[in-house]
Amino acid sequence: MASDAPQPRTFRLGAVPGATPGKWIDTWKQRMPRVSLELVPIEATSQRAALEGLDAALVRRPVDDPDELHVIPLYEEVTVVVASAESHLMAADELTADDLAGEVLITPADDVLGPLGLPTAEPKFPQLPTTADAVATAASGVGIVVVPMSLARLHQRKDAGYRPLLDAPTSSVGLAWLRDRTTEDVETFIGIVRGRTANSSR
Repeated sequence: MASDAPQPRTFRLGAVPGATPGKWIDTWKQRMPRVSLELVPIEATSQRAALEGLDAALVRRPVDDPDELHVIPLYEEVTVVVASAESHLMAADELTADDLAGEVLITPADDVLGPLGLPTAEPKFPQLPTTADAVATAASGVGIVVVPMSLARLHQRKDAGYRPLLDAPTSSVGLAWLRDRTTEDVETFIGIVRGRTANSSR
């Protein structure tokens, strides 16, 4: 006799560096004990391609291909300046663009903010591949890095600090998935990130 029990399945959730889905994953485990959740690290530079193999992902907006994707904005991140712990910039509680005049701005290849229009100087060395490399270089006193706060925290070091940059562009994090793959599991996860209770209607 065939069993009517649902087959085991996995919800694959991608997350770009700095995204913190922990509280939503905890709620998922409580609400969906029969559906395991696999957290898959993805890169912001290749997030659109990564979505092809995922149920949904926490991405940095804007994400390419809006005709094929649903994207729900989740939150905006504060932008910060990362510098050596010994830098004079760390004496302030927050910084303005004018405070950065003449500083060497290190912009790695995986930058997520885009052009900032700051009165900074270009490095005299080749572009660094990753934010981790840029933060390590800034920690040595060579320059500064401007990133969303979550990335500053992700790459935090004892020899570096960070301060909020006022009036700077922010990075927006959203939940994205393919329009033709809006499954019940995706709907459940949407409800979780939107704060719906298990008994509330969609």
